[in-house]
Amino acid sequence: MSFDPLSKIIGLEGYATNTQGIGGVLKARTTDFRVEEVSTPVHLDPRGRFTVAKITLTNWETNRFCTNLARNLNIPRNRIFFAGTKDKRAVTQQLFVIDANQNKVSQIEMPDVEIEILGRTHQKIGFGNHRGNRFTIIARGCSHEDGTPMTEQEALDEVERIKKRLDSNVGKNLFPNWIGPQRFGSGRPVTAEVGRHIITNKWENAVMAYLSMEGITENDDAENFRKFIRENGPVEEALELIPKWLGFEKRMLEHLIKQPDDWIGAIKKLPNNLQLMTIHAIQSVVFNKSLNSRISADLPISVPVPGDLVGRIDEKGQLDAGSCILVEERTLPRIKRNCELGRLTPTGPLPGTEISSCEGAGGQIEKDVIKEMELDDVNWFIEKIPRLSTKGTRRALVTNYSDFHVDTVPIVNDDTLGKKWINGPAENSRWNPEGACIRFRFTLSSGSYATTLLREFMQCPLEQL
Repeated sequence: MSFDPLSKIIGLEGYATNTQGIGGVLKARTTDFRVEEVSTPVHLDPRGRFTVAKITLTNWETNRFCTNLARNLNIPRNRIFFAGTKDKRAVTQQLFVIDANQNKVSQIEMPDVEIEILGRTHQKIGFGNHRGNRFTIIARGCSHEDGTPMTEQEALDEVERIKKRLDSNVGKNLFPNWIGPQRFGSGRPVTAEVGRHIITNKWENAVMAYLSMEGITENDDAENFRKFIRENGPVEEALELIPKWLGFEKRMLEHLIKQPDDWIGAIKKLPNNLQLMTIHAIQSVVFNKSLNSRISADLPISVPVPGDLVGRIDEKGQLDAGSCILVEERTLPRIKRNCELGRLTPTGPLPGTEISSCEGAGGQIEKDVIKEMELDDVNWFIEKIPRLSTKGTRRALVTNYSDFHVDTVPIVNDDTLGKKWINGPAENSRWNPEGACIRFRFTLSSGSYATTLLREFMQCPLEQL
């Protein structure tokens, strides 16, 4: 495999099968990546306080859309509720519950936004309040490992080969439950770095990382701004260089100009859910590295070994983390059988103040990862912003996919394709503009990542996902 700095930073290394993959590029066009949320029912009531809307976004990052919508409605951003953040370079459809007048919401006009009013409700929704997501995703420019183009038949045959190996190695319609690159910032994996500084009470480092950490695939304007901050600090002159789309950075920078050295106040200029995401991101690196280490050690991930913590899978396909029990030799056969039936699953760590660790071989892997990341002395309580503290939890090591279908679409080469495609394959990349284009359709439960399933089939650098 070619060198991939992002995968190493976020622990997303290794594969569940010893196969070649098909390479290729996702999101060459925005319309190549479509997500439709499978919503849990919202009870409509004409007397309800909140407006319920199905909103289709094209090329919108969820947090930035909410910030713009709140500005248009003249309401605080925390009065907009949704079940999950979606990919930016995509066409996404999901429910929003908005604490605003229904007529006012229906009159909103924003570019690349379609709003369908469903009615009113008394219910709020929050993260995870959906059953899952349906995906239609095209991988363009499939190639062999040496960069030569794959034909449609070669690509389809390799997908079928990987599917059979996944079924054999992990379980029927199962794949490793990696936490995907979008959790960390695909072009600039900064969220986990900020989280690391917050949990170790290094607030200046946290702010400076968010403002100035060098990206892997950022454009020149952003690179120049971040370089200036690294060399000069958060000074007023930086406002002249900041690209207009870096709205969160601008708010932090303006705060520091008015109140120098108020690093905690600068972090609070980020949306609350983005602040929390930094903590989730450093937890997620621990999980990914633990999962990778377990696969590398040839320990099974879909069935348990003694010392594992296993939890119940609910009707939505979600882990009930509070149900986790320790696997003992005497209970292993019964628990293993229930894992094979999809009722239980082995789990990995999302550490916190009250996290339980596995014992045995799996537990040693978890302890070694946390020590290697120099987090063994961290207590995960954040005194300066207590709401960011986390008790920790467990996450299923595997997850399932359903309604899986694969076909081909024609090769195109026109001005609807993005900059990455137009620039052509870079060093260490794995795609070819003359290669086959494969369309994947599947459904995932909430909390699972389409990019990590496709990564098992594509086996390419993360910046191509």
